[in-house]
Amino acid sequence: MSLTMILVSVLISLVVSAIIIYAVTAFFGEEDGAGTALFAALIGAIIYGLAYFFLGNGLLAAVLGGIGWVIALGSLYDIGWLKAAVIAVIVWLIATFVSWFLPVYLPLA
Repeated sequence: MSLTMILVSVLISLVVSAIIIYAVTAFFGEEDGAGTALFAALIGAIIYGLAYFFLGNGLLAAVLGGIGWVIALGSLYDIGWLKAAVIAVIVWLIATFVSWFLPVYLPLA
């Protein structure tokens, strides 16, 4: 896969994630804008990327990446860790559901 296709995939993933984060946080009464949601999606991708890079694929990387993202959400939205954890779980569930129905098919180059 070419670098351009990888970058397009990453951008599409970030935008879709940001939309989901924005919707879920708005549902919970947070008034931060789409920029915060996009930044949260980017930070989440970086945290998970680092966890998987250093720990490999597996449950430990997923759990530690999830904890890191909950901490980041709590900091970005100035909310408690429990509310951040609930938001993170709902975002994850919706993102999983969306990924079943909105797959990104890019031609392999």
